Amino acid sequence: MRWVAGMLAGPVLWAVLFAAVYALHGIGCARGWTGVATPLGSLHIVAMAGVWLAGLALHVGILATAPMGPAREARLYRMGAWIGLVASALTLLPVLLTSTCG
Repeated sequence: MRWVAGMLAGPVLWAVLFAAVYALHGIGCARGWTGVATPLGSLHIVAMAGVWLAGLALHVGILATAPMGPAREARLYRMGAWIGLVASALTLLPVLLTSTCG
């Protein structure tokens, strides 16, 4: 049953990142982080990008520790890890690039 948890690790991490980045988006808009400058850009973008990049690093860690081999459990584990990584990269990048507070 350990492989079931491993298989779900990628999609669960995506869900956590999705919630965290959108929460930071709302908090940043409400507190005026877009006007706070940092050496890397506005605090709003830096906070969301930091969480996103940390999450992508965790996804890579999940992939690096995924079992190898032709066994069905190992393949499902790796597929779950890839699904989470691609979903995190593709669904959260637009929020960082087009973040607007209205």
